[in-house]
Amino acid sequence: MRATMASVAPGTVLREGLERILRGRTGALIVLGSDKTVDAISTGGFSLDVPFSATGLRELAKMDGAIILDPDASLIASAAVHLMPDPTIATEESGTRHRTADRVARQTGLPVISVSQSMQTIALYVGLQRHVLEGTAAILGRANQALATLERYKLRLDEVSGSLSALEIEDLVTVRDVAAVVQRLEMVSRIATEIEDYVLELGTDGRLLSLQLEELVTGVDVERDLVVRDYSPVDPSGSEPDQVLAMLGELSSIELVDIATVTRAAGLGGAEQLDIALSPRGFRLLAKVPRLPGTVVDRLVEHFGSLQKLLTATIEDLQIVEGVGELRARSVREGLSRLAESSILERYV
Repeated sequence: MRATMASVAPGTVLREGLERILRGRTGALIVLGSDKTVDAISTGGFSLDVPFSATGLRELAKMDGAIILDPDASLIASAAVHLMPDPTIATEESGTRHRTADRVARQTGLPVISVSQSMQTIALYVGLQRHVLEGTAAILGRANQALATLERYKLRLDEVSGSLSALEIEDLVTVRDVAAVVQRLEMVSRIATEIEDYVLELGTDGRLLSLQLEELVTGVDVERDLVVRDYSPVDPSGSEPDQVLAMLGELSSIELVDIATVTRAAGLGGAEQLDIALSPRGFRLLAKVPRLPGTVVDRLVEHFGSLQKLLTATIEDLQIVEGVGELRARSVREGLSRLAESSILERYV
């Protein structure tokens, strides 16, 4: 569905053709792609095999029957085709054109577009899914509302993330503190995904929205992975972080609000363990040290085992780790010291 939405987004030639059909007060039934199944349910019509054009699509829509395009809508394969899908396929559509579109999409697995003459709407059918395209103004209204929500959640995420960093420095982290950050990261990620769908549907009209979204969520996915690797109860180099992220993604919106449910999904226990102390491995803070490769971060964490040992390590201790010379050891030592100082200042000043 996302790929089909992108192919009919504002700014595409196919969307221009669909808009012309709407303005002309005619309907249309368009199939994106052709295979043996489509051939088997098609009768009549005529082959064209001509390059796609918006004006050509508009003129062909004046005739009865479906229009068959190639999958990327660059070629008009045939027009005035009578489609006869399996009548036993269940559908909730009532109109002839929409019912045919729904059944063809379910039977062939190909995207089908139905333009309603009476309702002046464009509906996409992909498999069992149906999506009605809306005007740019309506989508932008919802997108801007979602963006404002994302800004508030991101502000709160920055607060709890900064608080977690300070607690890590002081070795005062509890399960509740980690769960709060994981919860906010997941919320921000979900809102961002929703806005990405709006950007996709807006096409060229969503450029500014896309830039705002990118600015707000840059680094969020990396932060989610680092938090899980820092506090995962098993080996962080294995598949456990991915499994934790997958479990968090399966939580419903209601479950995500419950901190105890988030704690269980993150593998940190239940409600009775929220105040238990935790010790980070150090992935999050080491990732903030400039020009420090990921492989070196992994080796440092593997060697020292915890953030507290990293914070107390001398330059000579750091040089023992493979890939850490004197310059890099000094950079790590100074970087961690600056992070510790700034985190404490932000927390107490």
